Amino acid sequence: MTRNENTPQPTVTPDTTDDPRKGLLKAIALAGRTVAAVRPEQLDGPTPCTEFTVRRLAGHLVAVLRRIALAGRGGDVASLPTLADDLEDTEWQAAWDAAVREVEAAWADPEILGRTLTLPFGSLPGAAAAAVWTSEFTVHTWDVATATGQRPDWDPELVAVAYAAMRRGLPAGPRDDAPFGAAVDVDAEAPAIDRLVAWCGRKP
Repeated sequence: MTRNENTPQPTVTPDTTDDPRKGLLKAIALAGRTVAAVRPEQLDGPTPCTEFTVRRLAGHLVAVLRRIALAGRGGDVASLPTLADDLEDTEWQAAWDAAVREVEAAWADPEILGRTLTLPFGSLPGAAAAAVWTSEFTVHTWDVATATGQRPDWDPELVAVAYAAMRRGLPAGPRDDAPFGAAVDVDAEAPAIDRLVAWCGRKP
């Protein structure tokens, strides 16, 4: 399983020398391209995030986008579902594009980075919340890509930010209280994306 908005608050302090909203929007854009490239016959296939098929994972990501937008507007994200399961296959792209526009509008003010946002697992500054969601979208993009035979063009800086956040936010030992499997051993020289997803319990 992977990080979602019910994940306990991480201890990571994101690097605020760069605007973390940029990384979040890059992660969202890559996720959007990856899901858009899924073929219809692949939608009911399994993913490495075992609770989701490809179709349901796409619906989850639309729901997360809507939650990010609501958080940016000062709302309680727990008031929205974690899965947009009412979308027809022909409606997915329009729903995604609309949700992205909502995120961009809700997070347009740079002051949001220092504003306290209410998430299901607690309150976080906007900068830290952006790091959490960047990690979620990056790992889920790998889930979709792996399930459908895609090879995304990973942004090294983005993966590095997500990996650092997950290393600090997830314990190396037992994870009984977190929605993640145990970390998987991977070669220290493995690609950064492999090390990220292995830390999140995937087998790259």
